[in-house]
Amino acid sequence: MESKDEQMILTLVGRDPDLKAAYDEHVTLEKRLAQIDHKGYLNAEEEIERKRLQKVKLAGKDRMMEILSKYRP
Repeated sequence: MESKDEQMILTLVGRDPDLKAAYDEHVTLEKRLAQIDHKGYLNAEEEIERKRLQKVKLAGKDRMMEILSKYRP
């Protein structure tokens, strides 16, 4: 995510509960992915979980960008 988008999100999370929920989920998923990526080796289940989390995170990012589009001129 670009820093200007993240700055805009941080400015708007107090006003838009949907954006706050999407951003909170995004941050949680980033932390979980960082934990998984920190491991040197992933078993098959962990690899599947990593892919699933990446897809959910991407869908959430798309949702945040859609919400932000309401606030852009």
